[in-house]
Amino acid sequence: MARKRTYYGVPIGILMLDTKFQRHNGDIGNAQTWPFPVQYKIVRGAVPNKVVDMLNNRDLLQRFLDAADELIDDGVDGITTTCGFLALFQQELAAHCSVPVATSALLQVPMVARVLPKGKRPAILTFSAESLTVHHLAGVGVDPQTPVVGMPATSEFQRSIRDGDASVPFRVLKEEVLGVAEAMIADDPSIGAIVCECTNLTPYSHEIKARLGVPVFDMVTLVHWFHRALRPERFAQP
Repeated sequence: MARKRTYYGVPIGILMLDTKFQRHNGDIGNAQTWPFPVQYKIVRGAVPNKVVDMLNNRDLLQRFLDAADELIDDGVDGITTTCGFLALFQQELAAHCSVPVATSALLQVPMVARVLPKGKRPAILTFSAESLTVHHLAGVGVDPQTPVVGMPATSEFQRSIRDGDASVPFRVLKEEVLGVAEAMIADDPSIGAIVCECTNLTPYSHEIKARLGVPVFDMVTLVHWFHRALRPERFAQP
């Protein structure tokens, strides 16, 4: 039987952190990023500082579960989130929800590891290397030996997100991200691809690939893959 819905034609529901910083085009939280409809649901109280430290804020899980239920009841066919650290609760969210759930770009790491040439491996570019624990990696099946590099705690990138500061120019954030990505590749020749944990890194993926020449996987690549499964293309037949 067809599901009863409040709205129709919106395949992707996005659980959104309670934030105020600037979300540039390319960010999951900017609706212009998507060529298909999405529905946002803000999880009130899920501020970046708490979600990055979910090991000490596990009570937030219930808020995400409740918000996911609301999106599903209203009409979405799949759930994703605006923070890669929710990889920690991938299994809990997927077990709870009645539709597929893809919490984090980190879900792509095991696949990327298997498609790279011999001697190459993926590396994770994250919001905070100190906060991305083996527990997060285990939640989505990532090899704990995968290199992890974070944006510096002193960066405008981290500060603007934590403080909700929307005034930092795009070029400043871009140069910070590119500088960290360049150092990753220079320090470790085994890196054959970058997976961006943080959904706020996706506006810079094109420049990372253009400057460094390695494939870049992020939340946009994940959600496009997810959407194509929820809405397979119909091909004309002869």
